[in-house]
Amino acid sequence: MSDAEMRQLQERIEGRLREQQPGVELLSLERPATERLLLVIDREGGVDLALCESVTRSLADLNEDWALEVSSPGPERPLTKPEHFRRFLGRRVRVRTREEIAGHKSFTGRLAEADETTVSVDSGDGPVAIPLDKVHRSNLLPDVEERLAAAPVPDYAHANRGVKP
Repeated sequence: MSDAEMRQLQERIEGRLREQQPGVELLSLERPATERLLLVIDREGGVDLALCESVTRSLADLNEDWALEVSSPGPERPLTKPEHFRRFLGRRVRVRTREEIAGHKSFTGRLAEADETTVSVDSGDGPVAIPLDKVHRSNLLPDVEERLAAAPVPDYAHANRGVKP
């Protein structure tokens, strides 16, 4: 399937979601295998299993040609549209490009700026402007504080059992 055909399919799915699932946004559409489509969706308040099932039912006609996999964005939410980048200014991101920009194809840092055509990522050496039409993939990255909050706390009391000071 060509890029143009994927864009048409994405527009078709987005239109259907606007009609049948108001408030649900298609963040990304991928074709990880010949007969499979992966849809990453989001909505205010988050995504649960019931919503994924409802979206799958809304797109039942697509099951004739593809197996559909509908999922939530998770902590590494894809950024695919200019409004996504603007919404998450200041957050940590990874942006991968189709071709080298400033000698690199992958940029990890704070999202410094975003408009309709360009995003800037600052990895600590100053921001690098990246044209959106050169972006292959991009996603949020959890901040250090978020990763620490989600990490399990070790129970040292059990680890030191039997050891006398």
